[in-house]
Amino acid sequence: MSAEHSTLVPRLLTERFTLRAYRREDFDLFADHLMDPESSLHLGSCDRQAAWRLFTSQTGLWLIHGAGWWAIEHSRTGQLVGNVGAFFREGSTVMEMGWNTYRAFWGQGIAYEAAAAVLKHAFDVRGEPKVQALIAAGNDASRRVAERLGMQYATETALYGKPVGCYTLER
Repeated sequence: MSAEHSTLVPRLLTERFTLRAYRREDFDLFADHLMDPESSLHLGSCDRQAAWRLFTSQTGLWLIHGAGWWAIEHSRTGQLVGNVGAFFREGSTVMEMGWNTYRAFWGQGIAYEAAAAVLKHAFDVRGEPKVQALIAAGNDASRRVAERLGMQYATETALYGKPVGCYTLER
């Protein structure tokens, strides 16, 4: 990504991580995550071409809405450990959050730490009145992250034809 485009994505810092714009060299790990049936169990597994479309569309969200997805990089090692987003789906006025930790890093509190920084950004910098997270049934790890962030179950909805729980938090 050129420096011109990366300046559109705010850099957020947590105790352990830097949340930054996606880079071309991040794609292999991103694709591996989505092609791994265990890692993508609640996301839906896909091939490399579909992963590329997701990677570039998540990057492009910043140009459309000024919101999107960040790569989560370990500040000390520079290792890419996952991604986190705050974005809008087509036609939605409510900001949605999402998080993914690459399997080698599961169970280390990464999703919560990154999502907490993004939630603070959504409320304090962007002034969003409400955020939501759509979480697949059975995705207990993501449900726990949402609840730890203070989100509460609001309703069941459908995402790509599958039922998901909608968790919300208002400012």
